[in-house]
Amino acid sequence: MERKRITKTNLISTANADKILQLAEKGHEIKETKDIIKDPLVLEFLDLKDNDKYHEYDLEKNILEHLKEFLLELGKGFTFVGSQVKITIGNDQFYPDLVFYNRILQCFVIFDLKIGKVTHQDIGQMQMYVNYYDREIKNEHENKTVGILLCTNKNETVIKYTLPEDNATIFATEYMLHLPTEKELIKTIEEEKVYLETMNKK
Repeated sequence: MERKRITKTNLISTANADKILQLAEKGHEIKETKDIIKDPLVLEFLDLKDNDKYHEYDLEKNILEHLKEFLLELGKGFTFVGSQVKITIGNDQFYPDLVFYNRILQCFVIFDLKIGKVTHQDIGQMQMYVNYYDREIKNEHENKTVGILLCTNKNETVIKYTLPEDNATIFATEYMLHLPTEKELIKTIEEEKVYLETMNKK
């Protein structure tokens, strides 16, 4: 498996000195739903390597074994509800990988773990999970359920055309099994310079 680098979008946001200063002084502030989404999540604490041929089950198993570290990486307000929590719809059973609750936003947060590109089927399944929790599980005073596809490739074009433009409850975030090396960062910065120069010429 190819080693994953920080994306252009993440590099641009990280380079914003004002936001970095604010984060250092106040910590990660959560004011609205999208604020709970960290992209990427850095999962160095898992016993997985980029070149391992692991499956989604292995990823889930390792997250559960390092749940404390995973909760710290997610950020403020998260509490663990369960894994493979059964949903019964008609005669069918479904099992979302991980279910959390965020005490700050007062909403359930469902994670589905994906290796590779997110597909429209993945998004449709997550929409079903979110709808079920909104209609059958959450209380009236609680906010809408959030669904997060934790993946190695967000496949942003598919997400864009599968979800409505006003979507505020389903997100995809990528994870990294290691922080980039100095060499990888330099290469990414150089690629970003070329990218920005090309965009400025248009």
